[in-house]
Parts: sequence; structure tokens; C-alpha cells
Amino acid sequence: MRVQLRFSPVIPTIASFLLAALWALSVFAGWGAQAFCAGGEAASLCSQRLSTVSAVSGLFAVLAACCTVAAWLLPWPRHQPQAFARLMGAGVLAWVVAEGVLFLGGLLVR
Repeated sequence: MRVQLRFSPVIPTIASFLLAALWALSVFAGWGAQAFCAGGEAASLCSQRLSTVSAVSGLFAVLAACCTVAAWLLPWPRHQPQAFARLMGAGVLAWVVAEGVLFLGGLLVR
């Protein structure tokens, strides 16, 4: 007997949007610079290194955004719940990796 777990597609979509907002605020609104480079002697050098980390993290963010958009816009994931779940899961996982790279990189540039 196989157990099927059904969940609303809204749940991973909201998770993806929240992680995207957190990433965007950290990169573009200066939350990352404030968290990792504030109060240091070489704030400009730290900000430059953090921008490099943000660029690497951005690669995962682009992947995450593409997975999320593909899950909603391509016809085959909309008609196959398993394909939709895989794409959305990959998108959420890529957002988590993007956040992790930004956080760990921020700790290293300190």
C-alpha cells in the first residue's frame, strides 16, 4: 500500500516567495552588509567581498526562481502533480542553498 501525501501548491509557493524576499532584502536592501560589515574598520573592503559572495549566491537564486516559474508556467508540471512537486521542491532547496551561501560567505568575509 502506497501512502500519498497531498499538499496545497500554495505552501511551497509561499515558502519560495518568502525565501526570495529574504534573499533580495539581504542582497539589495543592505541587510547583508549591515549584518556582516557594520562596525568594522574596513567596511568598504568587506562590502566588496560580500558583493562577490552575493554574486555566487545569486547563481542559486536564479536557479530557484527558474524552478518556481517553470513549475507554474510550463504545461507538464501543472498537469502532473509529481512533476510540480519536484520542481517546487528543487526551487525551495535552491533558495535555501542561496541563503546558506550568503550566510556562510558573510561569516567568512567578516
